[in-house]
Amino acid sequence: MKLPELLKGLPVLASKGDLEVFIQSITYDSRKVCSGALFVAVKGFKVDGHIFTSAAARAGAAALVVQEPIENIDDSVPVIRVADTRFALGILSANFYRYPSREFRLVGVTGTNGKTTVTHLIEAIAAYHGMRTGLIGTVGNRIAGRLLSSTHTTPESLDLQDLFRKMADEKVQYVSMEVSSHALELNRVVGSEFDAAVFTNLTQDHLDFHSDMEAYFAAKAKLFSSLDQEAFKPGHKYAVINADSDWGRRLAAMSPVPVYSYSIESAADVSARDISINLTGAAFDVVCKEGSFPVKLKLTGKFSVYNALAAFAWGLGEGFPPESICQALAGVAGAPGRFEMVNCGQLFGVIIDYAHTPDGLVNILQTAKDVAQGRIITLFGCGGDRDRKKRPLMGEAAARLSNIVIVTSDNPRSEDPVGIIEEILPGIKAAGNEDYHVIPDRYQAIAAAIDLAQPGDLVIIAGKGHENYQIIGQQTLPFDDKEVACRLLKEKGYQC
Repeated sequence: MKLPELLKGLPVLASKGDLEVFIQSITYDSRKVCSGALFVAVKGFKVDGHIFTSAAARAGAAALVVQEPIENIDDSVPVIRVADTRFALGILSANFYRYPSREFRLVGVTGTNGKTTVTHLIEAIAAYHGMRTGLIGTVGNRIAGRLLSSTHTTPESLDLQDLFRKMADEKVQYVSMEVSSHALELNRVVGSEFDAAVFTNLTQDHLDFHSDMEAYFAAKAKLFSSLDQEAFKPGHKYAVINADSDWGRRLAAMSPVPVYSYSIESAADVSARDISINLTGAAFDVVCKEGSFPVKLKLTGKFSVYNALAAFAWGLGEGFPPESICQALAGVAGAPGRFEMVNCGQLFGVIIDYAHTPDGLVNILQTAKDVAQGRIITLFGCGGDRDRKKRPLMGEAAARLSNIVIVTSDNPRSEDPVGIIEEILPGIKAAGNEDYHVIPDRYQAIAAAIDLAQPGDLVIIAGKGHENYQIIGQQTLPFDDKEVACRLLKEKGYQC
């Protein structure tokens, strides 16, 4: 593709050199530059891509895209200057891959908690109705059920458009994807045309990245404002928003497109009545203008009811019959690491969950209190190099809603694990629960939780969910909470 074709729709501040060059590939990683590549110099959190422009030119780059003035580049290599290379990368990538998101229905799901489950539920609804589906998110990416690897909740724009093109070429009709606030703020979804956007909730998280909750909300809101951009494909655009959230109500008032609201407590287009929850699932009646329809989920907890309502509202927006939407929801076993039971025949419950925010932890522990016959034993930690303000809040939540608390390491990254725990403990002490244990080694902590469990108790292993690694310092080490729990239960004679 010639460079001018890639630049369509991209505001250019300045350029030099002959732009009539052919581009064979695009990269933002100077190590991947080869002859004919377009190198986009992106400013990262740790490294500025502009320092590699000379190396990229020497490696055979056909052209460079920058946002800062650069020197010492041979005149034979054209240079295009833009205001924001991250934004430019999205437009360039979409042009290079021929705007693949215009070839299928695309729904983005955003919010602090629930994104993974809602995208899985949406995928299940579309598949139940005979549609070929794609899924993009934290647990992994899928094309028609085939699992692909995943490194970010929302991939970088170049990788996202590449994935979209693969999906379009495989005739996918619906794609449900998690859209993180980081992705929205860093322009990773620029060049993607969404047909619907879903908002789950907004609670404290990522304040290491966003300056405050208003900035966090503003990032989420970008997904919804994007629905009002020029459409290049048929079909209506709409928003699905949680009406029980104050942030959701604000978002609905700002929405430039029609809103399908859902709730448990407030008036909404889609609501739940007569909710029944136990350890193995939840049942309720979903009420909408079409009538009242029974839903029986294999997922448990009030939060799962919210997630199902969001997916149901999306299904209505797409025109699927309410009865078949309910049937599709009933068949979903849930996303990996989301209130996932470890059943090896033991006389106490063991639950693996990804909860890593104060609200997420409160949600799973309130569910645990509703269904547990005995004590609740909660094991959790907090990630290093992340929002430190939430650490005492998670400690307070765990101590208030549990009988026994075990504080351990999550992904400490570059921080001292003991130092992270010390910032959690004030919250535990403020809650007045004195039955807590500090065990920095996560394996030993899980072993201790299982040792403490008695018949009827419920052990909650929170924070890492589906993750099969632990980041300690600069190392990423194999570690899977579910595998560890199974191994420890087997050692006690149970059959997993």
